[in-house]
Amino acid sequence: MSAPADKAPKVLPALRAAPSAARYLLVGALVNQMGAFLQTFLVLYLVHKGLGASLAGAALGAYSLGAVLGTLAGGELTHRLGPRTTIALSMAGSALLVSCVPLLSGPGHAPVLIAVTALTGAVAQAYRPAASTMLSDLMPEEHRVMAFSMFRIALNVGAALGPLIAFWLITVDWDLLFWFDGASALGYAVLALAVLPGKRAPAAGGPAPAPAAVADADAVPVVSSRSVYGAMLRDVRFVLYLASMALMAVVYVQYTVALPLELNADGLTSTYSVALTLSSAVLITCELAVTARVKGWPAHRVAGAGTVLMTLGMAGYGLASGSTVVVLLCTTVFVSGLMTNGPTMFAYPATARQAVKGRYIGTSQAVFGLGSALGTVLGEAVWRRTGDGVWLMCAAAGVASAVCAFLGMRGLAPEPAAAEDKAPAHS
Repeated sequence: MSAPADKAPKVLPALRAAPSAARYLLVGALVNQMGAFLQTFLVLYLVHKGLGASLAGAALGAYSLGAVLGTLAGGELTHRLGPRTTIALSMAGSALLVSCVPLLSGPGHAPVLIAVTALTGAVAQAYRPAASTMLSDLMPEEHRVMAFSMFRIALNVGAALGPLIAFWLITVDWDLLFWFDGASALGYAVLALAVLPGKRAPAAGGPAPAPAAVADADAVPVVSSRSVYGAMLRDVRFVLYLASMALMAVVYVQYTVALPLELNADGLTSTYSVALTLSSAVLITCELAVTARVKGWPAHRVAGAGTVLMTLGMAGYGLASGSTVVVLLCTTVFVSGLMTNGPTMFAYPATARQAVKGRYIGTSQAVFGLGSALGTVLGEAVWRRTGDGVWLMCAAAGVASAVCAFLGMRGLAPEPAAAEDKAPAHS
């Protein structure tokens, strides 16, 4: 997995190496993210409809729980149905469900609304393991980490454009948020069926596939779920990697939980908007270049160093003391760490063999989502009780995450098994 730094793939070669299908996949993710309004605006929408903050919080919590379960299910569906079919079903189902939200925003529909938002979270997030699996299949191995960086850039561009569209839609009718959300998801479903490959093909420049690898409907060798997930639990190194992802998520989510609470208490509410804009701008403009720079380094060092860097930025918010300059400086350090470790850590499970890749990716993303949900609860509770103690919590969780990543991601992993009926193991 390591290579001399001067031989690390650069941005333009990686872009040129991306086949058309990979580019369509990235465009679809961008379009879908551009209209992904449910999670972002659900609380504001329900409060606007007069349903109260308690119901809004319960609905958002249901969505988050559904998203964790949906990511796990997405990994399993990717294995059984193939990436293209999973993406299409996820996006089509999401389009239908999210379009129902305005119909359930009246009085008396609270239980159904919470159930629908939970189901929407599950269905909408099921596409992520499938998209990650297909992207890793399509890209040459030497550009795999760069491909995941491109995927993150597409999501960040969509997330940056989305609020601008949402602002215009809200001025017309709040319900348009979810009609647009449904339309963007449906567009991704149509794109997936129309242009994404329905058969497994070798990545650009890769070897010719074996006969079983080009079977219809993205067929993969059958491996029982019990053997795969059992092997994950027995694999100490992969468990350390999952622990690192969960702890990293606990730190990461404080950017949207503890930081706005802290800045609001310090009278710097407007500074949060500036920090959000700064982080988006830095990620969009610099992440590919940073990924190209660190691509040749050993994965465990990239993950460990990047996690330490983002932890320094997050813990540094505790020293801001009402200073906008310090907040923006810490944001820059925090985002620099994300750009360093993010692509490598999210690409790591994509090195699993074909028969179980979707399950490994789905598990890692579900664990990250679970860490985010846990971090949301912990961050609010610790900040409310101890104030700046939340930044000490971030420092401890971040250091533990870096250690787990360094120990768990040494060498190539997950390594291919010798037989198709065995789950992957690490050396």
